[in-house]
Parts: sequence; structure tokens; C-alpha cells
Amino acid sequence: MKKRNTKILLVDDEPDILEIVGYNLTQEGYQIFTAANGKEAIIKAKKELPDLIIMDVMMPEMDGMEACENIRKIPELNNVIITFLTARSEDYSQVAGFDAGADDYITKPIKPKLLVSKVKALLRRLNEQEQNSETLNVGGIEINREEYKIRKDNVEIALPRKEFELFYLLASKPGKVFKRDEILDKVWGNEVVVGGRTIDVHIRKLREKIGEDLFKTIKGVGYKFEV
Repeated sequence: MKKRNTKILLVDDEPDILEIVGYNLTQEGYQIFTAANGKEAIIKAKKELPDLIIMDVMMPEMDGMEACENIRKIPELNNVIITFLTARSEDYSQVAGFDAGADDYITKPIKPKLLVSKVKALLRRLNEQEQNSETLNVGGIEINREEYKIRKDNVEIALPRKEFELFYLLASKPGKVFKRDEILDKVWGNEVVVGGRTIDVHIRKLREKIGEDLFKTIKGVGYKFEV
């Protein structure tokens, strides 16, 4: 994925944040688009089809959580990476962010160079995944990594990108006990800092969406990991 072809949508109601973050990412060669609230973000996202959305949580008209949930319902945007950039660092708000469909969570304030580094890590991981696309068939389940789709008995199960990547990892080695560090490295990348409950939240959501029986088909007696 070449930088000049990579689109990033910045969503924040603070003009200074848009200007500073946008400037630094533009200097790196990315195409930058901006929005001042959740409603505008949805419109811009539909039009531009960005690869990454960096979005504040607390905004007027429509907050980031609601905007994220709405964006995840748009088929052509289902695989976009969504990262919250917010001053709200409480654990409960991170869980809510992942529940809304976010892939990552970055806390303000953050130095521009560090933010650029995190963006590069997210996009690099995306590029590596696209280059290594393949289809798995496990227990009657078809997992198409190229299209980010899961099918069971000809029924498609839609998952946000990070949930899909986690499920794909577990399905690639049924019965294997994964360590937390290994999961974080392979799914989020070791340069991306996420909260300690990130894996737990995504596993819970997978169980809810896929169903316990289907989940056990992949993991035998169920999911488990080492600390």
C-alpha cells in the first residue's frame, strides 16, 4: 500500500487537532480528509472510502461511538481501520469503544511523531495481511481472508476487521493455546499499544456473534490463552 494511495479520515471537533495531526500525516505522504463531528464523518467516509479513520469520541451532533457503529453497518466500509483518539482514558470507555467496532484506542495528548508511528504500524499490519490473503476451511466454516468474510452453511457472518483477524488467527491453529503477547503481536502489531482488556472484549464479542458451538468448533473445548 503506497502512502500516496492511502486515505486517512480525521474526525475531531477541535480545529487545532485536525490541523496539527493532519499536517504531520500529510508530511508523511498520506491523503488526509477531515470531519468535525460524527455525522460529517459518515458522509466523508462513504464518499472517500478511507483506509483508516482516526476519530475523537466526544463531539457535537453525533459522538464517535455512534458514528463508529453506523460506519460498521456500511458494507463498503466494514474493513476500514477505526482508531479512537480521545482524552477519555477510563477503562470502561475503551471497552465501549471496542464494543462500538473500533480497532484501536489512542489517548490524548499524544506527540505527533508517536501518532505517526502508530499510524504506520496500523497500516503496515494492514498491508501485510492483504499480501498474505488466503481462505481457511475448518469444521465446515469458510474463512476468506482476502474478502474478510466468514461463511457457515452458506450463511455469511459479518465481523469488523480486528474481530475477523483474531478469529482467523485462532482458526489457523485449532486447539492451540495462544499467549496474550502473541495475539497482540499478530493481530494488533507490537508497535500498537492497546489496553489490557482488549483481547477479552474481542473474544466476548466473537462468542456473541458467532455462537458458542461454532466457536468451540474452532477451539475444541473453547478458547483459552496464557497470560
